[in-house]
Amino acid sequence: MQMNSQVNFSSISANLNSIPVLNGTNFKEWKENILITLGCMDLDLALRVEQPASLTDASTQDEKRYYEKWDRSNRLSLMIIKRGIPESFRGAVSDEVTNAKDFLSEIEKRFVKSDKAEINMLLKDFTSKRYSGKGNIREYIMEMSYIVSRLKTLKIEISEDVLVHIVLN
Repeated sequence: MQMNSQVNFSSISANLNSIPVLNGTNFKEWKENILITLGCMDLDLALRVEQPASLTDASTQDEKRYYEKWDRSNRLSLMIIKRGIPESFRGAVSDEVTNAKDFLSEIEKRFVKSDKAEINMLLKDFTSKRYSGKGNIREYIMEMSYIVSRLKTLKIEISEDVLVHIVLN
């Protein structure tokens, strides 16, 4: 039994350490890591299903077990989500938000604006960057390809033809 708890603690620690700290430019990566970690730890129930009805005296044992499982998932999910957010960002979400799914949605709303700013910056770089004739052309092409791939992750598609045209001019 001792060995099993050490393995579990190591596994939990490794999972938690795989979550980067949210910094304003890495929201998509941060959220993906949160969802994967909570899923691997079997704690994502509160993110997948709505909160069950409150328990009453008439609640069955199955309903009580399910509510307890959902409540545990919600509490631990909130702790893990908040652990990956700097204190300055946490203040942007009301302390009254006690549902992990709602908390994640509130954080996401704050970063949609950041995506727009990043798109603007990347498009500006893409359209204004030119090869100076000095240095490695391959490096310049790789930089431009990277900008296009970043835009693609932000749901802005730039065709290969446009990329080639911009790179050659």
